Amino acid sequence: MKILLAVDDSKFSEAAIAAVILQAALPETQVKVLHVIEPIPIYPEGQSWAYDSEYAAVSQEQRKEAEGLVARASQKLRDAGLQVTTALEEGNPKVVIIDSAAQWPADLIMIGSHGRKGLDRFFMGSVSEAVARHAHCSVQIVRIPSR
Repeated sequence: MKILLAVDDSKFSEAAIAAVILQAALPETQVKVLHVIEPIPIYPEGQSWAYDSEYAAVSQEQRKEAEGLVARASQKLRDAGLQVTTALEEGNPKVVIIDSAAQWPADLIMIGSHGRKGLDRFFMGSVSEAVARHAHCSVQIVRIPSR
């Protein structure tokens, strides 16, 4: 089985990592840990697009944090005895997760749900919902139980 595990830096991703460890007991299971870096919007300045050292520094810091996130997640999975590969992609998370799962090809996508409702969901969108609606394979949305 091939599981694409989409992670961000949240407690919801931690729950998804734990779910993979609990459910992926078969020795031939492969897990691909994917983090999608959302591009920083570049603002227009006059007729040309602005790009400065501040943007480059933020972008570099964002990539460094993402590498650490993916490394920590993959180490937890390796410690549990799973075969793990990693990927860092840049773009719209909804699109990149679906495309990566199709290209690999994954049997299952596991993703944490932030559980946004109302206006937050309207404005922020739901990555997990979009992935579940459009993925070519099964999708497991991992939720944190409300207490």
